[in-house]
Amino acid sequence: MNDLSPIPAARRAQLSACGLDPDSVERLITVALREDLGDGTDITSAATVDRDHRGRGHFVARQRGTIAGLPIAAAVIEMVCGARRAEVELVIDDGSAVDAGAELAWVDASTRGLLTSERTALNLLCHLSGVATLTARWADALAGTRAQVRDTRKTTPGLRALEKYAVRCGGGVNHRMGLSDAALVKDNHIVAAGSVGNAFRRVRELAGTVSVEIEVDDLDGLVEAIEAGADEVLIDNFTVAEMCAAVALRDDMRGNVALEASGGLTLETASAVAATGVDYIAVGELTHSAPVLDIGLDL
Repeated sequence: MNDLSPIPAARRAQLSACGLDPDSVERLITVALREDLGDGTDITSAATVDRDHRGRGHFVARQRGTIAGLPIAAAVIEMVCGARRAEVELVIDDGSAVDAGAELAWVDASTRGLLTSERTALNLLCHLSGVATLTARWADALAGTRAQVRDTRKTTPGLRALEKYAVRCGGGVNHRMGLSDAALVKDNHIVAAGSVGNAFRRVRELAGTVSVEIEVDDLDGLVEAIEAGADEVLIDNFTVAEMCAAVALRDDMRGNVALEASGGLTLETASAVAATGVDYIAVGELTHSAPVLDIGLDL
């Protein structure tokens, strides 16, 4: 594969400000570009475009939506072209809502490099903007309530940090990043440990002060989880009426326990679920089923 340039310092600082690790982003982009270039070159661009030709391209939204991933797309171009041979200007910020036809960014660069990097840059930008757009729809549906839409670990392998960033761009909040920064005691853990209380105690002994969430599927389980000391309780597949009862029970027992609704939730029922008083609504589709937002690069 052609030699790639490192992400320039200014772009690294921008990625860090987004809550992303620039080294991880650079490794991801390298892997993504290797899928296109392998150990060779972009045959079509090398054959049709003179080496010294420069081009100007515009990233343009083809659909209405919420944008996420512009600094990442810019980094792709800069790694292929080299920072000295590519000028990338972001016209809007990630998290912006745009209409079809809106210009998102422009780039002046080696035309060969721009065409070589185009698909990888768009793959990431379209996918992350799709996640942000779907998240924004959920956030809008919950507006005016205490509930926040929250992602899960149902993410694309290797893209979790970027997809969770896109959720933030869309107005959602993140659940745990992985298995080591917070504990979620699910039904199989409870079976293995013997009881909710035993599972909670064993997590506390191993992990100390990490947040511990316990999944329950009925009100009796909720009582047991709160009595065990859970910081959060995941109420799974509760009806709206059962959620109302769960919130009342929580408020009676220990009001600082956060409740997270999960299981079979849809945009059509989001406002009714939020009205029950739950704190979070867990939505796996934000990352595992979001359709891409159509964005193009016009040379």
